[in-house]
This record gives sequence, C-alpha cells and structure tokens, in this order.
Amino acid sequence: MPDRDWYDTGLRHIWLPYTQMKTTPPPLAVELTRGSRIVLADGRELVDGIASWWTACHGYNHPHIVAAIRAQAAALPHVMLGGLVHEQVLTLAKRLCALAPGQMERVFFSDSGSVAVEVAMKMATQYWLNRNIRGRTKFLAFRGGYHGDTIATMAVCDPDEGMHALFSGLLPEHCIVDLPRDETSTAAFDTFLERHADELAGILVEPLVQGAGGMLFHDESVLRHLRRAADKHDLLLIFDEIFTGFGRTGAMFASDAVGVAPDIMTLGKGLTGGTLPLAATLATQKVFDAFWSDDPAHALMHGPTYMGNALACAAANASLDLFERENRLKAAADIAAEMALGLGPCLAFKGVRDVRVKGAIGVVELDRIDDLNDLKRRLVTEGVWVRPFRNIVYLTPALTIDRTDLKTLTTAIRRVVGRRE
Repeated sequence: MPDRDWYDTGLRHIWLPYTQMKTTPPPLAVELTRGSRIVLADGRELVDGIASWWTACHGYNHPHIVAAIRAQAAALPHVMLGGLVHEQVLTLAKRLCALAPGQMERVFFSDSGSVAVEVAMKMATQYWLNRNIRGRTKFLAFRGGYHGDTIATMAVCDPDEGMHALFSGLLPEHCIVDLPRDETSTAAFDTFLERHADELAGILVEPLVQGAGGMLFHDESVLRHLRRAADKHDLLLIFDEIFTGFGRTGAMFASDAVGVAPDIMTLGKGLTGGTLPLAATLATQKVFDAFWSDDPAHALMHGPTYMGNALACAAANASLDLFERENRLKAAADIAAEMALGLGPCLAFKGVRDVRVKGAIGVVELDRIDDLNDLKRRLVTEGVWVRPFRNIVYLTPALTIDRTDLKTLTTAIRRVVGRRE
C-alpha cells in the first residue's frame, strides 16, 4: 500500500459502525471506486455486491451525477432552509411527490434514514395532537423490522432479534407484533387493533422486504391488509421505503407493485445514487392539513441543519434523471433472474435454510454463521465485497452491474457457502 501514514495514524482515532473495535480485523483501505468495483489501496479490485449499503443504485461515480454535483458546488453548495430555499430542493420535492404512490403532497428533507423515520413518527404523533386528540402516542411495528439506530427508531425495531435489545430500559415502549401473513397472525393482528387502536398514532412497516432485520420477504396481501386495517381504525399508515425504494424490489417503490399508498413514506439510501447523505419524509395533504394553522404551536418543530442540502438535492435530481432516461426497473428484473440462477444451487448445500430473490435483492439464509469475520475474509479472497450479517449472506448490487460482475458475485457466494464445514 503506498504511503500508509494516513491509514496507520488515522485508524487509531476512527470509531467504526457495528463493530467491536477490539476484535475486528482491520478495515480495507479504498483508493477509488468505479461502476460496481471498489479499488483498494493495495491495488486489488473487489466487485461490490451491496452497493455501499444499497445506496449506489447507478454504480459508483456515474458521470451524470458527478457533473451535477460539480456544477452545484460551484454555484451554491448549501444554504439553510430556515427562511431560504433554492431551485434544487424545490424541484426535488415536486419530482418526488409526482413519483410517489397515492397523493403525496409535501416533502420534509433530512440527512439520514433514521431521522426521516423519526420525523415520520413525530409527524404522526403531532397529527393527532393538532386535532386535539390525546393518547395516541404509540406505534404498531413488526417483528423482523428495522427502522434505524436513533432512540425513537430503535424503539420500533424488533426488540428481540434486532441490534438494540441492550437499550430496552431506555427506549419508549411501542407495540411490536407479527406481520399478518397467515390466518393465525392476521387474527392476532386484528384482535390487537380492536383492543388498542385508540392508543396508536400509526402503523409502521417496511413494505415487501424487512431489510436489516433479516432480508425477510412478505407478499402484497400483507400490505393490503394493513391499509384496510388502518382505514378501519382511522390510523396513519407509514411505509419505510428507505431500503425498498428506487428500484430495489423491482418497482420504483415497493408500494407501486402493490397498489397500496401510505399516508407517510420515508426515503433515503438510493435517493442520491450513493453520493451524498439525504433522506425525505413524504406526507399526504390529509397529514399536512393538520399542521396548517394560525397557531404557531401546530407547526412541525424540526429542522436538521443540513436539511435540503443543495449538493445532495442536485445529486438526487440527477439520479432521478437516470431513472427517467434508462430502464432501471428492467435491469432489476434481469438481475433477479441472474441471481435466482446463480444463488439457487446453494439450496443443495449443507446448512442452507433458504434462498430467495426479489428484484435486485438476493438472499442465502444459513442455519447459522459461526465466524462472520472469517466468512467476510473468504469472500474478499474471492474478489468480492459482500457483508453478511447474523445468518444472512445477501446481494443488493447496483442496478447497473454487468452480467460478468454479477456472475462473479454469485459464484463467490456459492464457493464460500459450499465450503463451509
């Protein structure tokens, strides 16, 4: 590795995410990225199978997005949205409302997915308070769900299987139940709502795929039932599409494939094509109307410092250009077919519990992974960057990945999973 000083000295001060710093192997130093490739400082190239936590939907360094960022940086990198606006943020808000399912009319921008979900929860709670209805302060969320790492979002993640059980005494108590997937769970869900709906501000779900909770899939009937239940009990339905949005499940948004529209929707991850932090919370006119008032107390008192950042909005607008000009949804379908072929043989391997594919998401679920670090190391040796978690080995590649690189990914997983003892 050329000139390791920046690596050796800086590593003593960095605190890495989701990592036991004492025992983790040293992180790989990255020199540059291109397409679906990560080029390491030592010269090795890895095919990226997870698009940097599902963000780089058009691959790395897409020239159209890079050009938009450069032009915006030269003109206006950032201004506060307190009393000021700029063209990129207004254009992006209009475009997102036009793309979103149902009748989304307003967009509140933030800088991370967790904050977008917190804003959604705050919106939903204040929606009732502004209507002078008290007591609706809890949310109904689902086992297997994951919505972020901040305090409010940790409280609506799976309390047992998720990453946040350590904080159970700190977190607000919400209602976590099974998704209504079958007759038994549907009956339990309906009974719960009959008894507790008047305590709830809303229902929060990741549509079609629960991502970081285990890449768990559910079918369209689940979301239709949630919409009917929300309407019956006058509850707000919130779709967390931070993972599922922007073509990941095969439709622009997971809710598009279902024909079910939420009252509030959160977006992030692929919003800027994997370049800059930006997230959004979209709301219907019905929700926004509860805040439209002569009373200052009815305003949504939230405002991330960098919300609506001009550089990030320029990147997001450029990313939406690419979705309009190039058929990313067909690409997702092609990726799904290739992953089904490439990962399907893993079902024959000892210790493999399931193989499943939805859109540009491919999952090999194992009985267990005894040594995650060793599994990651072996995948790197095969020339790929894949980051298994818990008992899941998964792929969420860029929608622009070519067949050769995709085959490299699926072949690597077959080899590594097939050689497990």
